[in-house]
Amino acid sequence: MTHQRTHSGERPYTCDVCNKAFSHRSSLIKHQRTHSGERPYTCIVCNKAFCQKWDLMRHQRTHSGERPYTCDVCNKAFSQQGSLIEHQRMHTGERPYTCDVCNKAFSQQGTLINHQRMHTGERPYTCDVCNKAFSRKSFLIAHQRTHSGERPYTCDVCNKAFSQQGTLINHQRMHTGERPYTCDVCNKAFSRKSLLITHQRTHSG
Repeated sequence: MTHQRTHSGERPYTCDVCNKAFSHRSSLIKHQRTHSGERPYTCIVCNKAFCQKWDLMRHQRTHSGERPYTCDVCNKAFSQQGSLIEHQRMHTGERPYTCDVCNKAFSQQGTLINHQRMHTGERPYTCDVCNKAFSRKSFLIAHQRTHSGERPYTCDVCNKAFSQQGTLINHQRMHTGERPYTCDVCNKAFSRKSLLITHQRTHSG
């Protein structure tokens, strides 16, 4: 009887909060936790709680290091199937998420959401020290280090520390001599993109 509902489309179990209907009682119970906030599944390592058993199992891999999902192209392994699917798009070039404003396409939904904030101006992440707002959580985290003084990125050559990974990467090129940004007019190479942009103005006038 329960299985037949997958064919008939019958959904006899209805949420009394939002009226969403389900074909299985167990699905309704799981859904209701989004309203009640109930999280009956707790991680025995860090005590983080989850509303669904599957979410707990997936979380536990962050502690165990288990990575059961492997890319059949490059053998890179992942703890979550969704992460593997996103990674595989790097090989296939698939970009299923498209901006409805400018039609730019992305391989990850999260990247599309971040991009759309460029159009809407939305900045949902706010610094609790100075109230400055940001469109991405990573931008907020980097900004907060200006208040805390934290510099988690250290050069393995000279031990100089930086608050942002990008700044460390730029610094390391001083040691390696790497210049990955090349002028398409005169082939002069630069260690930073900003230096290339400044140089290109000498050609454009």
